[in-house]
Amino acid sequence: MKIALGADHAGFELKEQIKQHLQQKQIAVQDDGTSSTASVDYPDFARLVAHDVSQDRADLGILVCGSGIGMAISANKVAGIRAANVSSEYEAQMSREHNNANVLALGARILQPDQAIRIVDTWLASAFAGGRHERRVEKIAEIEKEESKISAS
Repeated sequence: MKIALGADHAGFELKEQIKQHLQQKQIAVQDDGTSSTASVDYPDFARLVAHDVSQDRADLGILVCGSGIGMAISANKVAGIRAANVSSEYEAQMSREHNNANVLALGARILQPDQAIRIVDTWLASAFAGGRHERRVEKIAEIEKEESKISAS
């Protein structure tokens, strides 16, 4: 498994802690930045991670900013991405089991590092349940496809 990581300045330190945690678990990590706490624009990093996932350069992505909101919104603009902004282990599990989320967005100003690590571990340990949820995820993909045609015309 390979995880693409990205963060803005607010999420940099938590991203580094998550990266170290994943590497200790022998999970391959692709760090798409940022590389410091200097101010940057979160959409740039959300796009990099989202493209890594959508183009199969990474299996999943994890994004960190102050709240997780901007990262999730930005990543969800990339076709094929289902980014979930999560602040609990329950939401992490449900985002994978019911929505087949392929990108996790976290808020460094909302979560304590140990909470974030537990959320990451829960998210990675959860699998898509399929069944009735498959139909719903397919409908999300259909909306994405139809809306891209509308915006292209």
